Amino acid sequence: MRAVVQRVSECALRIDGKIFSEIGVGLLVLLGVEQEDTLEDAEYLVGKISQMRIFSDEEGKMNRSVKDVNGEVLLVSQFTLHADTKKGNRPSFIKAARPEHAIPLYESAIVLFNEALEKQTKTGQFGADMKISLVNDGPVTIIMDSKSK
Repeated sequence: MRAVVQRVSECALRIDGKIFSEIGVGLLVLLGVEQEDTLEDAEYLVGKISQMRIFSDEEGKMNRSVKDVNGEVLLVSQFTLHADTKKGNRPSFIKAARPEHAIPLYESAIVLFNEALEKQTKTGQFGADMKISLVNDGPVTIIMDSKSK
């Protein structure tokens, strides 16, 4: 399971031109599920992301988690994170999980974030054509893979 985590001061997700989800200070998490991923992968990534100290404290040091700053999470499924670009110019998505495997793990990640942050996680819509606008704060962008523990 892969995640691209962006610290944001604001973020909005639109579907068909209408705002579907939006957050203020927090994290935009793009989540890619691979065929071999399990609930353990989701638990690992959500645990790490929820506790990652990437928000500034009073001294300007990255020393606070999203929970510490009472931030929000916008979690968006993105199968393209598992693109294989080794051959040719067209990415292959053969490692990305099929919806019947990916959706339950994505939904588990939502529940895990809800529990970890003690608030409702905002989401995209699985399989929809989504437009995301954000202000990346820092910028801070971190790429994580549950297979790289």
